[in-house]
Amino acid sequence: MNPNFATVGQAFVKTYYETFDSNRAALASLYVAESMLTFEGAQFQGSDAIIKKLTSLPFQAIAHVLSTIDCQPTVSLGIIVFVVGQLKTDNDAPHTFNQCFHLKPKPDGSTYYVFNDMFRLSLHNG
Repeated sequence: MNPNFATVGQAFVKTYYETFDSNRAALASLYVAESMLTFEGAQFQGSDAIIKKLTSLPFQAIAHVLSTIDCQPTVSLGIIVFVVGQLKTDNDAPHTFNQCFHLKPKPDGSTYYVFNDMFRLSLHNG
């Protein structure tokens, strides 16, 4: 088990959302060819396809306000990170979102990359 899983997970989340909110294209270094994103049910594989999706989202200004960050260790020193928060885009009302990341260590063990990324808005009908 990775004893630093919570520290690594928290640091990843800070970096991820600060980068997302300021320069989505710069997230490319966090993904690899095997990475997969499920965004509102649509799936994208590989860094290029994932960044193309994220940079094509139809808003200019964005801010993530995080409520909770839960981390758990997985096999092979991986980390599952589950985030709940609010997404504020342009002049729209805030929307609650959930995002789950599976982080895997790079082969040299120096850093982690996103192996799996699942994102959903929590929209209420009625």
